[in-house]
Amino acid sequence: MTDDGRFPRRVYARGSEPDGRFSLANERTFLAWVRTALALLAGGVALEALDLPVEPHLRLAASLVLLVLGIVAPVQAWFGWARAERALRERRPLPAPVLGGPLAAGVALAGALVLVGLLVR
Repeated sequence: MTDDGRFPRRVYARGSEPDGRFSLANERTFLAWVRTALALLAGGVALEALDLPVEPHLRLAASLVLLVLGIVAPVQAWFGWARAERALRERRPLPAPVLGGPLAAGVALAGALVLVGLLVR
């Protein structure tokens, strides 16, 4: 077990050092979640900031869905990274993603709201 003061201690204090390629792949997944969060936030802001021909209440609802998902995604990124890194260090199977399904459902909901908003206007 190695613990050289790295953060978070609850991850690095467990198990043994895994193959660096796996830790780097886990980090790339973390960064992909962060990029996804940025895209969701940008989409939510743009949807409300641009003067699109969408029914205003549905546009606001879709924007809020995207903004909430954009706030939740980095939280998922952090906890998902930590769970996967602990599993790698303890030589356990990788955990299943937690928010992939709800994220996809939320994006689909936002898209449906925009579509309906375009049709009723």
